[in-house]
Amino acid sequence: MSKMDERRPLKDRTKLVHAGRHPFEQHGFINTPIYRGSTVLYRSYADLVARNAKYTYGTHGTPTTDALETAWTEIAGAAGTVLAPSGLSAVALAILSAVKAGDHILVSDSVYQPTRNFCDRFLKRMGVETTYYDPGLGAGIAALIRSNTRVIFLETPGSQTFEIQDVPAIAGVAIEKDLCTILDNTWATPLFFPPHRFGIDLAIEAGTKYLSGHADLLLGLVSANERWLPRLRASFDLFANCPGPEDVYLALRGLRTLELRLREAERQGLALATWLSARPEVARVLHPALPDCPGHAIWRRDFRGSSGLFSVFLKPVSQPALAAFLDGLSLFGMGYSWGGYESLVIPFDCSTYRTATTFAPPGPALRFSIGLEDPEDLKADLAAGFERLKIASQ
Repeated sequence: MSKMDERRPLKDRTKLVHAGRHPFEQHGFINTPIYRGSTVLYRSYADLVARNAKYTYGTHGTPTTDALETAWTEIAGAAGTVLAPSGLSAVALAILSAVKAGDHILVSDSVYQPTRNFCDRFLKRMGVETTYYDPGLGAGIAALIRSNTRVIFLETPGSQTFEIQDVPAIAGVAIEKDLCTILDNTWATPLFFPPHRFGIDLAIEAGTKYLSGHADLLLGLVSANERWLPRLRASFDLFANCPGPEDVYLALRGLRTLELRLREAERQGLALATWLSARPEVARVLHPALPDCPGHAIWRRDFRGSSGLFSVFLKPVSQPALAAFLDGLSLFGMGYSWGGYESLVIPFDCSTYRTATTFAPPGPALRFSIGLEDPEDLKADLAAGFERLKIASQ
């Protein structure tokens, strides 16, 4: 950041453009170059023995990783950030930084299913017990805390079903009980929900999604407050689970336009969610920014915006009719992940793995990720799909 920037607080859009950049340390080139490498040479024996160098080995950081870590730390309002090769890897790193054998953790029942698999399979083998809680609990989560509880894991809004959690209330309980709070903040990013300002200790971002913005990289980030940064960094150093330099570079490139793309995703997502809510084939739209969505009041209180990901419950239809709707779509791809420039849709069913809450939609459930296509073209594509659904249902 330049001296001019340091004289006054900057808006998020300006931070995104300038954070982590030092052009005159790289011969005036604007973007931090890709540093590839494992070995770092020392100038002398004394320097080698004392590890007297800014960079000591490839797994301990490069100018490329430093640029992204520094920028994300500033955007997230954190004390520091570490990188991981995927969003799920970031989830695992955050949890493992806070638990040991014999501990107990509380995890939102609406959490990303791979996070649940990590808890139910890996953590269980390591002697860590998981209890899933209703994401609507708020301060009532205190009743679930045991003497060996160490972590409360949140995700807001919830994966697929978009429940909004009362983060300040839960964080307040965690502070009182001296627990670590971990938040998967991928949907909102720190631009729409600044996690550490709400008392979160460790915040996770799947950079694969909106930070990338182009569906072409895998990346995870974990930011920490001052108390938890040393433990997070120590865990990162022990695992040396590093992302590739090209992915880090692409994330840095995506960072510069993140706010603009998020605002457009918000606009497009709301337009399509509103349109879908008026369709006769739709029973319910789960989008936190819509007034009739559960948790809307908390979303409006705490969030600065919404992204382009939401879900829809259709009215009851047969599987062949649903297939006719989905298979004929020309602008919506069917694939996992989201946050890219392209629109996506997937069917989902949480009923087989939810344990603290009941998932019982009136009909098929679909998750939409709205891309950057013209919304009128997207509506036309969906309208044609609903016509196919109607014909197949006759």
